[in-house]
Amino acid sequence: MIELLSKRRSIRKFTSQAVSDEHLEKLLAAALLAPSSKDTRPVELVAVRDKGMIAALAACRDSGTMPLHTAALVLAVTADTGKADVWVENASIAAILVQLEAENLGLGSTWVQMRLRTNGEKSAEAEVRKTLGIPENFGVMCLLAIGHKDEVKQPRQLDAADWTRTHNERF
Repeated sequence: MIELLSKRRSIRKFTSQAVSDEHLEKLLAAALLAPSSKDTRPVELVAVRDKGMIAALAACRDSGTMPLHTAALVLAVTADTGKADVWVENASIAAILVQLEAENLGLGSTWVQMRLRTNGEKSAEAEVRKTLGIPENFGVMCLLAIGHKDEVKQPRQLDAADWTRTHNERF
């Protein structure tokens, strides 16, 4: 697991190769197996492969969407806010597990934040909701840009980690 965590890096450039149906199923399974508060399972995902729709999603936020321009697959990570008051945490857990599974499959990914982001005067989250037909009672955490890597990043080195950020017994 530590090796997988060190290899997972945010990939922002992807090749034009499609993500296979088999890989998509495994990515979705990672989200479905994610733990959730009180086992409420509020997280739902929307898989988008259509380039026109991906471009429309990129237009939902005024900056920070470069990875969407080459992604072969985008997963919108949403959650039913009525099922869990900690939907943000539940969606975050599901999203990172999808990213770890992407790395495990040899794919790249990056998290494109939508919650609390804007598109001019509009909410990026609301724009994604409108674009994908997501019900109003669902929060939109992020869009995961996924595809075959078109850039190489070195794994993070644990010996370079700032261990002063860890504490024993008390802060």
